[in-house]
Amino acid sequence: MSYAPPEEFSGVTVACKANVYFDGKVVSHAVTFSDGSKKTLGLIYPGSFKFNTDAPEKMEIIAGGCRVRIAGKGDWIGFPAGTWFDVPGKSFFEIEVEKGVAEYVCSFC
Repeated sequence: MSYAPPEEFSGVTVACKANVYFDGKVVSHAVTFSDGSKKTLGLIYPGSFKFNTDAPEKMEIIAGGCRVRIAGKGDWIGFPAGTWFDVPGKSFFEIEVEKGVAEYVCSFC
C-alpha cells in the first residue's frame, strides 16, 4: 500500500537516547505524542535483521527501501519509500536492506 509519508510531527517529546540494535545497523529514537501514543523514527543500514513484536506494529517506510517477511511465512515482499506493512503482536518480522539506508516510522497499535 502506498501513501504520502509524514514530513514532520509537531507537539511531541523525543527521547535523546537512541535505541541501538545489531551493532548500530538499526537505530531509532522514541517519540511520544501529547495523547500518549508512541512511535519510533529510525534508520536501517544494509543487512538482514529479525525483530520480535509484543504489540501490533505498523512500519512506514519513508525513504529508501527494504524487503520483509512476516513471521517467517511466505516470500519476501519489497517495500519502497511511501509504503507500509503491519506486523501482528506476539510475532516477529525479518527485514532486509540491500543497499543504502531505509528510513522508517514505527507506530505501536
